[in-house]
Amino acid sequence: MSSEKSLYERLGGIEGITTIVDDIIDLHFANPGIKARYMPLKENPEHFAEVRKHLIHFLAAGSGGPQTYEGGDMVTVHTGMNISKAEYMDVMDDIMAALDKNNISEDAKKDVLAIAYSLKGQMIGV
Repeated sequence: MSSEKSLYERLGGIEGITTIVDDIIDLHFANPGIKARYMPLKENPEHFAEVRKHLIHFLAAGSGGPQTYEGGDMVTVHTGMNISKAEYMDVMDDIMAALDKNNISEDAKKDVLAIAYSLKGQMIGV
C-alpha cells in the first residue's frame, strides 16, 4: 500500500478544493481575456451556484475524492462556446495562479495541469 497522498489530499480535500475553485473563479472574473464569458454568472446567482458546485465536484472527484460529479461531460458542456486556444490558456493560467496562491506543491500542480491538458481537445472549438 502506497503511503503517497492522493491528489485530492494534496489539494487540501474538499475545503482546499473549494478555496482553489473560488480563487479560480475570482481570477476568471478579473482576467481580460475571458471575463466576458464569466460575468453573466453574476447576474444569475442560482446558475452561478450550480456552476460553482459542478467545478468543485469535478475537481474533487477527478483528483480522487469521494464526491460525485453530476455535471455534463466536457464536450456537451462546452459545445457551442467555441472556446479559442487563447481563452483555454487564460483559464490554465488562472488555474495555475490559484494553485500558487494556495501553496500547492509542484507535483500536485503538475498533476492538475496534466488533467486539464487531457481535456483540452474536448473544450477548444466545440
